[in-house]
Amino acid sequence: MTTPNYGETVRLTVAQAIVKYIAVQYTVSDGVRRRFIPAAMGIFGHGNVAGLGQALDQYSDDLPFVQGRNEQALTHAAIAFAKASKRKQALVVTASIGPGALNMVTAAALATVNRIPVLLLPGDTYATRRQGPVLQQIELPHSPDITVNDAFRPVSKFFDRITRPEQLLTALPQAFRVLANPVETGAVVISLPQDVQSHAFDFPVSFFAEKDWKIRRPEPSSDDVADVAAVIKAAKKPLLIAGGGIIYSDAVEALRAFADATGIPVAETFGGKGAVQTSADWHVWGVGLEGAPQTNRLAEQADVIIHVGTRLTDFATGSQSLFQNPDVRFVSINVAEFDGIKQGAKTIISDAKLGLTALTAAILGYRVPESWSADIREKMSQWRVTREAAIDTQVTFDKTTLVGSENTDAVITQGQLLGVLQKHMREGDTLIAGAGSPPGDIQKVWDATGGRTAHLEFGFSCMGYELPAAIGVRLADPNPAHRVVTFIGDGTFVMAPTELVTASQEHLPLTIVVSENHGYQVIRRLQMWRTGNSFGNEFRYREEGPVVTESASAGGKAPRLEGNFLKLDIVQMALGMGCEAYRAENAAEFANVLDATRSSNGPVVIVVPTIPHANLPGSELWWDVAPAEVSEQAWVADIRADYEIGLATQRWHG
Repeated sequence: MTTPNYGETVRLTVAQAIVKYIAVQYTVSDGVRRRFIPAAMGIFGHGNVAGLGQALDQYSDDLPFVQGRNEQALTHAAIAFAKASKRKQALVVTASIGPGALNMVTAAALATVNRIPVLLLPGDTYATRRQGPVLQQIELPHSPDITVNDAFRPVSKFFDRITRPEQLLTALPQAFRVLANPVETGAVVISLPQDVQSHAFDFPVSFFAEKDWKIRRPEPSSDDVADVAAVIKAAKKPLLIAGGGIIYSDAVEALRAFADATGIPVAETFGGKGAVQTSADWHVWGVGLEGAPQTNRLAEQADVIIHVGTRLTDFATGSQSLFQNPDVRFVSINVAEFDGIKQGAKTIISDAKLGLTALTAAILGYRVPESWSADIREKMSQWRVTREAAIDTQVTFDKTTLVGSENTDAVITQGQLLGVLQKHMREGDTLIAGAGSPPGDIQKVWDATGGRTAHLEFGFSCMGYELPAAIGVRLADPNPAHRVVTFIGDGTFVMAPTELVTASQEHLPLTIVVSENHGYQVIRRLQMWRTGNSFGNEFRYREEGPVVTESASAGGKAPRLEGNFLKLDIVQMALGMGCEAYRAENAAEFANVLDATRSSNGPVVIVVPTIPHANLPGSELWWDVAPAEVSEQAWVADIRADYEIGLATQRWHG
């Protein structure tokens, strides 16, 4: 076979070529040049150790390697790194074939849902097939070309399987194009058969020249700006919903200038938490299922909703029940048209910073009516009183009023725990949360202004993200003056604590705060709302008796998980993984430990018992989680009836 004329060549294995190529890719954004992928992470197995493992060893000076404990967690860390880097940099993660590769699928979905760049290099089964079925290969008699790595296809923004070395010449540039494109970015997967990784090829030397990938800022169309401006100028009660796109595009100052000039109130989504960095009358906190109730009342009245850099999921819209003004109209700014047209919005397809700047100029002189501003001030005044009471550690709470909560040593609520953190954290610090009640509580009461950054992952709401995310954020921000704090429940901690070992190994200064409330309490809260009974969500001992019994018709009765709370020692777990670890029994002890460990040079775990079932004030918003239509449990009928009342509030906006 004739070989194309590549000019000067260098003979490398596929794996060596991949690592060498990755090491010379750069991003350029606003004139700043950065290494696109400054490090690799992974766990080796027979499916990648002789190929990628050898190459990473050979080029370790050019692409440092971080050893991990769980492939999903490492991918979470890589995603958090890219998020904290505002999508200007990313990391690469490699895994062996079979279960190692599949461990990354969940995190790949998280990256894709949240539009965060991550490069995954899973090992794959042999391309040559002469070996017969290999260890960890799934055999599908009807389709031998399918491997477990095909599971990445629906959760990736780019997927390719390399079966010949020269395929890299087109696959790698396409992969990096997607990683650098804010519209298309997400999980990028290059599947690497075990044997092909070690195949050699004469690659063009020019393929390994340094390459810059420009992270573009799409400019707004003047026609689009004019159309959106006309809608806003006619508004009597406008409201802006700020999403994560504002943070990624460094549009915080542009947002402030827009709101200062117009008085238009700004509410934040989970992804947009921290988009507002200045305390102002127009800052109306979080919106939606975990927002402030007063903010939701404003959204219900609004006649124009301006959504910027957000996907507008059901948590922000109350399952389409939030926007109740019969004449409400929608406009938007979004880099992706797919998201921009949601709710039937007239949209400016552009970078958030450029779009907000252009829109501010286009509506120069517009100011919201004083009646709307007065309503905003009144509702936010009410909310501030409610918020302060909820997080005030001087307020005592009678936990005996909550069924099942009295048998704990907790004396403070999770909201009060956040109150202590709010006083402790400084400019430049990052507070991380991902699933369960912590991100909702942060969305509701955390004041992220003044640089007390909130890093919330709620697009995929993935338990297990939060702890490795601290590693990613710390790698992105090594400044020792900035503290990285993860806030999680005990349910999330015991699910995936293993990357504490990695944090210890890498001497990473970070703090993990564990709210010990004995289970998956946020789902119990939802369960009580939508089923009326607690079942299978708290960490309790099973009542005595065999778990498996004969059928009920034979007289058998299974003992339930309704005994006392489990006695778990998370402090000892953390100590065993190389961390400093403490148990703080009350708010004062917690504050003292935070202060004493702020300068610690490794991971610190602080366990704080919090009162179960003691929740922050509700958002007073409906959510479409359907109770059973029929049930032998008599109380379910009333719950279903209440749900159907809520169904009547849903609206379509087109």
